[in-house]
Amino acid sequence: QVDLVESGGGLVQSGGSLRLSCTISGSTYILNVIGWYRQAPGRERELAATVSQFGVPDYADSVKGRFTISRNDVGNAVYLQMDNLKPEDTGVYYCNARGHGTDMRAFDSWGQGTQVIVSL
Repeated sequence: QVDLVESGGGLVQSGGSLRLSCTISGSTYILNVIGWYRQAPGRERELAATVSQFGVPDYADSVKGRFTISRNDVGNAVYLQMDNLKPEDTGVYYCNARGHGTDMRAFDSWGQGTQVIVSL
């Protein structure tokens, strides 16, 4: 079992910044892709940013140049630095991890989400 816990969400004014954190615990053998997805009110869940085991990031076009993803494999943590936030960034942000456990079983785990609200 792989558990993900997010923190760092909150209310911020347009143009402000937030830093999201996600800690990953459990018996993981390898984390192939870790990162963040978001769901705006009335919208489907979508990619925000992920980073692969090779350290290569993948950003949604809407956040490029404003968000920065980083990972700490030793500490099993992933972070999302969000700068110049816009109202359209509002939503629930979910941490996600895909990989393989020490039991050789693949996993695709999600956190409970942290809410981000960007006001005008």
